[in-house]
Amino acid sequence: MPGVTDAAAANIDLTGRVALVTGASRGIGRAIAATLAGAGAAVMLSARKPVTLDEAAAAIGGEVATFPANAGDPDAAGACVAATVERFGSLDILVNNAATNPYFGPLVDIDLPRLDKVWQVNVRGPLVWTQAVWRAWMGANGGAVVNVSSIGGLRTEGGIGAYDVSKAALIHQTHVLAAELGPSVRVNALAPGLVRTDFARVLIESHGDAIAQALPLRRLGMPVDIAGAALWLVSDQAAWVTGHTLVVDGGAVLR
Repeated sequence: MPGVTDAAAANIDLTGRVALVTGASRGIGRAIAATLAGAGAAVMLSARKPVTLDEAAAAIGGEVATFPANAGDPDAAGACVAATVERFGSLDILVNNAATNPYFGPLVDIDLPRLDKVWQVNVRGPLVWTQAVWRAWMGANGGAVVNVSSIGGLRTEGGIGAYDVSKAALIHQTHVLAAELGPSVRVNALAPGLVRTDFARVLIESHGDAIAQALPLRRLGMPVDIAGAALWLVSDQAAWVTGHTLVVDGGAVLR
């Protein structure tokens, strides 16, 4: 079945490792958390709303815990990281998945409060969370960080210029941190195309079928498509991969 990730079939075992996933209550983040847990990792799920976090944790099962946190709040990030280390004893994997897009329209017309919000969550947020895990665990013990960017960070798209600029910045931030934190910590990025999530619901409902038919693979992405790529990037199979942006888009960048 397209989009199904089987960690066992991929021969990836994360038993004994601890992962923290932001934006983990739904969509891509939830799929990544479930895939990492399925591969044997203990997983801390973080997002803003406790109810949806608890629902996600119950559905995933395994050795999971939750910590409500706003991804753009440095104090919340530090508290979540500390709680993860206290609960599980280590923190080997960080997936910076949380993102926001409060504005649709020309970049030149965006108001500063919404621009600041995009930057706070999509760029500053991943840096703050990476700083927190580096100081709490990875600086002394090593680990792997995956930043969920977008193909919008590699090209221009109408209406979501502010979001795309933030995702381009996140890709370059990935490069810089990979250079700075090696050799003990690997830092990579994912650049998904259009994936069937609630986050992308408006675009999917209005243009999803047309976009899918224009892709070489003739379908939109599913959250597990991105989760499988994340699983590989944090695993030992990618031990010599850092500073890389893995495009997972059904061939969209070819168009």
